[in-house]
Amino acid sequence: MPLIAIIVAALAIGLEQLIQVKYGVMGVVAFAALAIGIKAKNSMIGGIGALLLVMLLAQSG
Repeated sequence: MPLIAIIVAALAIGLEQLIQVKYGVMGVVAFAALAIGIKAKNSMIGGIGALLLVMLLAQSG
């Protein structure tokens, strides 16, 4: 079980670093808001994070 937790944590850190490199600080803020919203089951914060990520993705495309 600890091995799975380490792997999941490493993947999350890797994804966060990838987002930061590609989309900057705003991407990390959006990803964090989405993750916090999902963990806290708060649809408003999760929606704000998702909206910010969509806006960043649409802007770069």
